[in-house]
Amino acid sequence: MASSLGYSQEKLSKKERKAQETEAKTTRYYIEGEKYLVLGELDKAYFYLQKSLEFSPEEPAIHYKIAEVLLRGNKPEKALPYAETAADLDIENKYYALMVAEIYTNLKQPLKAAEILDRLTADGEHNQQYNLDLASIYLSAGEFDKALVVLDRAEEYYGVMEPVTTQKQRIYLRKNNLDKAIEEGERLIEAKSGNPDYVLNLVEILYNNNRSDQALDLVKGELAKFPNQPELHMAAYTLQKEKGQIEASEKSIITAFSNPDLDPQVESKAYESLINEMQTSERDSLLNTLEVLMLQNHPNDASVFAAIGKRRMKEGKKEEGIEHFKASLQIDPKNAELLEQVITNSFGENADFAEVEKFTIMGVDEFPERPEFWFYDGVIKNAMKKDSSAISSLEKSMEINAGKNIGLDQASYGALGNAYYNLGEKDKAFENFDMAIKLNPNDEQVLNNYAYFLSLEKRDLDKAKSMSEKVVKRFPNNGTFLDTHAWVLFQSGDYEGAKKYMDLALENETEPSGVMLEHYGDILYHLGKKSEAISYWKKAENSPEASDKLPQKIKEGKYHE
Repeated sequence: MASSLGYSQEKLSKKERKAQETEAKTTRYYIEGEKYLVLGELDKAYFYLQKSLEFSPEEPAIHYKIAEVLLRGNKPEKALPYAETAADLDIENKYYALMVAEIYTNLKQPLKAAEILDRLTADGEHNQQYNLDLASIYLSAGEFDKALVVLDRAEEYYGVMEPVTTQKQRIYLRKNNLDKAIEEGERLIEAKSGNPDYVLNLVEILYNNNRSDQALDLVKGELAKFPNQPELHMAAYTLQKEKGQIEASEKSIITAFSNPDLDPQVESKAYESLINEMQTSERDSLLNTLEVLMLQNHPNDASVFAAIGKRRMKEGKKEEGIEHFKASLQIDPKNAELLEQVITNSFGENADFAEVEKFTIMGVDEFPERPEFWFYDGVIKNAMKKDSSAISSLEKSMEINAGKNIGLDQASYGALGNAYYNLGEKDKAFENFDMAIKLNPNDEQVLNNYAYFLSLEKRDLDKAKSMSEKVVKRFPNNGTFLDTHAWVLFQSGDYEGAKKYMDLALENETEPSGVMLEHYGDILYHLGKKSEAISYWKKAENSPEASDKLPQKIKEGKYHE
């Protein structure tokens, strides 16, 4: 076997052995270069491909690969000569030519790229798929006539098709040749009979160019041939309404809504548009009809419930509106506007905090990057006495907000003050209240809460009095604010002043809270009116808001802090 190999090697000439060695080195370096290109190590790929090129400088594939490496490294100027050499060495390889065109495009020389694509597409049936790219280049370069030639060439090969027609229409419109643009649209409609999208595209062109009569005739003609096209009935509705043909337009929209194939979002937008029109009995009757049809054909569509909810809200039926919004969100929670509407409209005296929390949690789950939902979640958790969780949400809100919305930060500081106070961390609570007031010295809720908490602690009572006094001057009929000011005066020893403001507080409350009633009893007691005090303590007896000292006050007939 050894002697046989030796004999075989002796048969090769020196030149042949040299050629074999060169080819082996070329291949080895080329493979290494390709490997590093795949790995994204462009410097190593370039090094090995250059070594390969040293042994085979006329090999187009190596030039092509070097150009690819440089192009991926954002060096189109350096890639160009390699790509051009590859294309010159192998004029039949379209990929080499396409790379040259790509580089010229990167170098902002579109017409040079166009020359290459033109050469590829002009010869026979091959490479016709590049005609649209070529037309786009000519169109962006303002070479409209050349673009039309290329598109005609594509149409000859493929037949009438939407991308080609659309490009030709754009060119004719830019050349102010409306009739030719319309003609192209009509050819597409005829070639692709029964497709409403092509009709609507032409309707849009006609409408935008003040040819609404022609647009309506087109729609009517198509509906005569294909009546089961709700999109075209909607187009007829819009055009007829604009022309003042109210009866016909209402018939068209009802026909459109009666078809379950009409996109429910199209229906919802049309319905919402009607909501915003001037209210008349005719409009309301039409909305009632459309509403029935929407719910009948799309009983599980979020946009339908959202649209109906907006109508209820506009009519002042807030509770019904919110319920429709909730139904919409249960189907599709990714609607920030509705979520905010549900949350902000659900706060109030008789708010179901557990129900509201479902939607604040939905808000932070679906829109974790939006600080307002973290704020709402913090506020509702504070109201539910989940103060540790409230603090986490409020701090998250401030972290995301990063000071961009000062009002949101200010409100967050105020809510943090409440939460920290409830947890017994009073110094932190007052620090947050101070920050809130620094950002907005006139926030009545913060001023009121801060003053009340200070009064409970018998701390900084002059500051508390100043704050509560500021609030009652602005809101002289608010029972809660009057109660706070009365209690600040009580803690300061001004019992006559406290009674004066507590009388006002009770006058302005149809159903005074247990806190107010107990406070009034405490004030009366300190004014020497013991029997009246006991009477008011008893009125507060069954209230969940009353203090744990109340039973002892009633039993002993004396005040206990």
